[in-house]
Amino acid sequence: MTGQNGNTMRVVSYNLREHTAKGEIRALAEDHSADVLCLQEADTKDIPDEFGEFSLAASTRNNRLGLAAYYRRSRFELLGTNVYALKKSMHDRVMSPAHERLLAMHLHDRISGADVLIGSFHAAPLTATNGLRKKQVESAHQLMRALAPGVPMLMVGDFNYPWFHGGLKKRIERDGFVLTRSSTPTYLGYKYVKGHFDFATSYDLTIEDVVTLPAGISDHRPILVRATGLATA
Repeated sequence: MTGQNGNTMRVVSYNLREHTAKGEIRALAEDHSADVLCLQEADTKDIPDEFGEFSLAASTRNNRLGLAAYYRRSRFELLGTNVYALKKSMHDRVMSPAHERLLAMHLHDRISGADVLIGSFHAAPLTATNGLRKKQVESAHQLMRALAPGVPMLMVGDFNYPWFHGGLKKRIERDGFVLTRSSTPTYLGYKYVKGHFDFATSYDLTIEDVVTLPAGISDHRPILVRATGLATA
């Protein structure tokens, strides 16, 4: 996973829209040669522990619809995982759709010999303020760093942040993170609500690009993040 020898990490992120796109998981990972697959809005009681070359690293358990992440066994060794609750929005308090909004995994790359942290993230919905979502992103970064200090990081998912990215960008840049949007809008739902909902934040990695993939059943289009930059250990 180091740019020096041409190895690129490929991470796919997909919001399953209340688990309706569950049948697309395997093809999505395999067709796009993913090394990691991060999911949001998954019924974690109805997903496989393994498929093909992929193993389930972890999933949330206390959400009605939660997070899950898979890794390619031939590429990575799983060193650890954790699931985190983040500051709740009013929607969370009233409707209780999501308690855990970050899943982080610590992986060892067999190719470079280096470690990387990857997070699957799902921010509070649009009924919350951008201010709250900024705090959630900032907290998520801090929690991932605490899991494996000094390790390069990539966090992907549904940020529910279609407009005014400049404020979020400035906020996270103070901590050394980079925000990278997808190539084209990712949300296909409501007529008047479209935009870049799904993107990536990173630390100490080079993001080659974030590509919006073809639409499936979900109202979100998947994204493919291609990253380099881990030095060979």
